[in-house]
Parts: sequence; C-alpha cells; structure tokens
Amino acid sequence: MTRLFCFAFLIGLMAGSDFAVAQAPTAAARPPRPKAPTRDPHTPGYVTAKELPDGVNPSATEDGNFILGPTHNPAPEMTVKEGVPQGTVSTFVMESKDSKIYPGIAREPGTHGTPDPNDPAKLIVTTSHPAPYSRRVTVYVPKQYVPGTAAPFIVGADGPDPMLFTALDSLIAEHRVPVMIAISISNGSGDAQGSERGLEYDTMSGLYAEFVEKEVLPLVEKQYNVKLTKDPEGRATMGGSSGGSCALIMAWYHPEWYHRVLTYSGTYVNQQWPSNPETPHGAWEFHEHLIPNSPVKPIRLWMEVGDRDNLSRNMQDNMHDWVLANENMAKVLAAKGYHYQFVFARNAGHTDRTVKQQTLPEALEYVWQGYRSR
Repeated sequence: MTRLFCFAFLIGLMAGSDFAVAQAPTAAARPPRPKAPTRDPHTPGYVTAKELPDGVNPSATEDGNFILGPTHNPAPEMTVKEGVPQGTVSTFVMESKDSKIYPGIAREPGTHGTPDPNDPAKLIVTTSHPAPYSRRVTVYVPKQYVPGTAAPFIVGADGPDPMLFTALDSLIAEHRVPVMIAISISNGSGDAQGSERGLEYDTMSGLYAEFVEKEVLPLVEKQYNVKLTKDPEGRATMGGSSGGSCALIMAWYHPEWYHRVLTYSGTYVNQQWPSNPETPHGAWEFHEHLIPNSPVKPIRLWMEVGDRDNLSRNMQDNMHDWVLANENMAKVLAAKGYHYQFVFARNAGHTDRTVKQQTLPEALEYVWQGYRSR
C-alpha cells in the first residue's frame, strides 16, 4: 500500500506541470517558471458566477457557474468512517508490449519542444522516440456490488486515486450515487508533448477511449469477476489537468460510451502533439469551434479551475491560459444549453488537492444526477 501511495504522489507531481515550455538543452538551463498570477473571477469577459459563502459547495442539483473559497476544508465524506462499508481496492499491471493501440513513446529527459517559427500554434519536438512503459490499473469494487449484475462505473486518469475510493464509500452508503465500480488508470509515463501521457490524454480523437474499451475494461471484468454496463448513462470519466481534457475527449468522440464527465483544471488548451489539421489548436478547439459549432451531445459535465491555475508565458499562441480556457468552456456550454456546473476556486492552484477534498463528493453527486439503471 505504501508503494501505491508513493506512485500516486509521483503522478500528481507530473500532472501539476502540464504545459509546454520553450526548448532548452538541459533541465538546468531552463529559466525558473514564474508563478501564475491570481485571477479575479469577476474579470471582464469571464462568465457571471454565483459567489458562495466561504466553505460552501454548490448544490448537487444546480447547473451554472459558482465561486467558492478561499478556505478549502475536506468534505466529511473524504474521511474513512467506522461502520461505512468499504469497497475492495485491487491493482494489476499492463505492459506496453501487450498493447496494440499504445506501444509506447517517450521524450528524452531534459529536452523540450520549441514553437514552430512559421506557426506559433505548433510545437516542434525532435527528441520523442519509441519506448516501453508499464501502467497500473487500480479497481475499486464497492461492498454493495452484486456479482453478475451490470454495474455503472467511472474511469479516472492519472491513477490511482484513493480520494475517489474514499468518497465513493460514503456516497454509495448514503444512496447519493449508484453502486458503481471505479477504474483508476495510470498514464503511460512522461508529460506534455512527445510523451506517452501527452499522446494519450491530449490527442483530440477517440483513440484513448478505444484503448480503455478494448484493452482495459475486458481485463477488469475478467480479473475481478465484475460486469460493466454498456449503457452510456451509467458510464462516467474523470481527471485533472490533461487527464481532465482527456475525460471530455473520451465522451465527446464516443458519446455512445460515456455521458458523464468530471474535470479539475481541465487542460482545454493547445497541448496536442502531433498537430492535427482537423483540430489544429488541440483541446482549445472545444470552446473555440467544436462545442459552438456542433449539435448538443448527451454529456453532463462538472468542471473546476483555480484562481492561480496554469498560465504559460513561454508559448506565443495565446492558447495556454487554463483559467481563460475553463471560463470559455463555461460560456459555450451555457450558450448551447448543456447541463454543466463550473466551479471557480479562490486561493487554489493547478489541480489543487484541497479543492478536490472539498468538492469531490458534491461533484460526483452532480455528475450522477438523473441516473436510472436500465
């Protein structure tokens, strides 16, 4: 268990540095990264949002935009409680050599991409190459699961996610969410453009969802003797940073598989590599073109951003401001009539752990509103 939590901590550190910087020959030669400025939720151009009393979360039944903080105390559901049935948590390992979809890449340590002088929206990466990886898949099965029944489930990025498992114990016991299985998948290593994690999470296509569907879920069912629902209403995705944009990418490109999405500090910015002419601005395309110009999809979305969230000054494309990206997401989701809840957290950084501890139970309850098993 100690090794499991150390792994989660390392993944969290990698996820917190989720944006590209200017090219440098070694890590030591890079200039110090400036701290992100504190953004005001009432900045002109941002969405109008309801300011909540400090320490209060939005209602799990209410759509719209909300401002919370600056204090972020853990929700009661984030503490293990005596007498609450606890699910079993198990882990297995997947090797890149066994994957037909992701055989593995890596970027050389200490190297980084550089903006294309002919197009600042593109990043040139010359040090990425094939490389093997191992990934852990951590599976939570609630005590209340009845073997043989088709269970709803949630797929999470950058696993394992112990906070998710703790929250589900309480929420399931209180009948606030369905009896669901959680599948927390670690990434294939690295970060940003040229890495396996960047390829998996930032690519604007259905490929990662197809990897999960074809290569991960069958192993979960086989190894743990569970049955996972095929109903997209009973399937959710979640993640933070690029794992958050990946969660929406999964549902966007495969709405026949997923209808419910939960994201912290979603990387709805220009992070995709290699470049794709169909979506040249990566996940920035969600609020720039895709959502405004597409028919409404059956997606219910909860999302959060911190007032000190990422802002990259090293990219000249003006598409690397995480706060602006999430504000734009809220704007276009509202205009199209989506069911969504957007939380702007004061006194919070990128994928802020304290904010997640405060909001995760409410976020899960919001995302699963309206679910009825079929």
